[in-house]
This record gives sequence, C-alpha cells and structure tokens, in this order.
Amino acid sequence: MSIRLLSTKILTPSQKAILSNSQILVDNYEAIQISYIPTEIDPNYRNLIFTSQHTVKAFIQNYPKTALNLHELKAYCVGEKTAALVTAQGIPVVEMTHYGAQLAQRLVEKHPEKTFLFLCSNKRRDDIPGLLTKHKVAYKEQIAYQNTPNPLTFAADYKGILFFSPSGVQSFMSNNRIGNSVAICIGTTTAAEAKKHSKNIIISNNPTVESVLEKAVEHFKTQTN
Repeated sequence: MSIRLLSTKILTPSQKAILSNSQILVDNYEAIQISYIPTEIDPNYRNLIFTSQHTVKAFIQNYPKTALNLHELKAYCVGEKTAALVTAQGIPVVEMTHYGAQLAQRLVEKHPEKTFLFLCSNKRRDDIPGLLTKHKVAYKEQIAYQNTPNPLTFAADYKGILFFSPSGVQSFMSNNRIGNSVAICIGTTTAAEAKKHSKNIIISNNPTVESVLEKAVEHFKTQTN
C-alpha cells in the first residue's frame, strides 16, 4: 500500500530520501513565501536575537559594511540550524534553545542587563518580546523579512500533512481541511495551531525538518511493510 504525504515546505533531495527509502511518496510546496526587506540593520547593537535561518540571511544581506566586525557581535538563537548558520558567519553564539519561549526565559535569567536587537518577521509570535517586556529587559524589535501566505488548494487525499510553522498551518487551512489526515508538526508551537483544526496530531521529537520526516516514517511504517 502506497502512502502519500503533503509537505507544506519544499524538501531537499536528501530530505525526500528519508521518506522514499521507506516507500513513502511526498508532494511538497511552500505554504509561506519569504521576502527579505532591504532595510539597514541597526549597527548600534552587539547582542542579536535570531529566531530562524531567515533572520540570519536577512541580517547578512543588510548589515552595514562599516559597522562592527561580525566576530565582535553576540548571538542568541532559536534552533540548531539557526545557530549553525550564525556560527558559519563568524558570529559567536552565546545561547541556543529549541523554542522562542525558552530563549526568552534564558535571556531574562542569565542576561537581564544586556540590550538586544530582536530580528523577526512581520508575523512574529509574542513569546520573546512579551517576556522581555514583562521583565524589563531592554530590546529593539526590527522586522527583517516578510512572511506571506501561499494558499493553494489540494484535491488529493493525503495520509499525512507535514507542518513546519504556525503560519504554514494557517496558510494551508485557508483553502483546505486536514480532515482524516494525520498532521505531523515540527514542534509544540506548530502543533498548538494545528490542534485548532484537528485532533489527529503528531509532534516530532526535535524541532527540525528531518525529525518531522523521521516521525512520519515511524508512524506509517506498519502501513508500508
């Protein structure tokens, strides 16, 4: 019996192989379109909050060449891949957590005297700024990229739908239903959004694309044998 899934994010060949090696088929598209804003990053901050790889890419595109050397900055990151991309640019990573709420708590507990530049999208969650404001930790928010829904309609009956962000869930749901499909989510934040539309939710062990795919293989393995 063939299993076909829908991914709300374009997968790389190596990521698709995780599924195809287990005889799982996948259609994929971008539920969210990302566009970087040509705006100069404020050079007066040494402590930078990066919540995604997109914020890192936007920062590199827009950071003034006359500003501080990158190795003089300090980064506070959400996600292992975000931290890896920051490190590749020569910026030291001081803190890394898997979720924004965890990072905000760590900043409050360990770095309350610092002033941060919080780089985000136009549709950011309130986890980080809400907690920093509550505990009077100084920060400036700067929108680095635009997050725009790409609401396509799907007629196929998928066994599972792979979600990678709350905004991706919202984009998919604008023209579709989860129905009897299993919603496999990248983490608790995305799962919380998916739970508004379905009770059939599975959460990956780690908040990475690969972990979502591995969870899909684990869930459907009895149906592909």
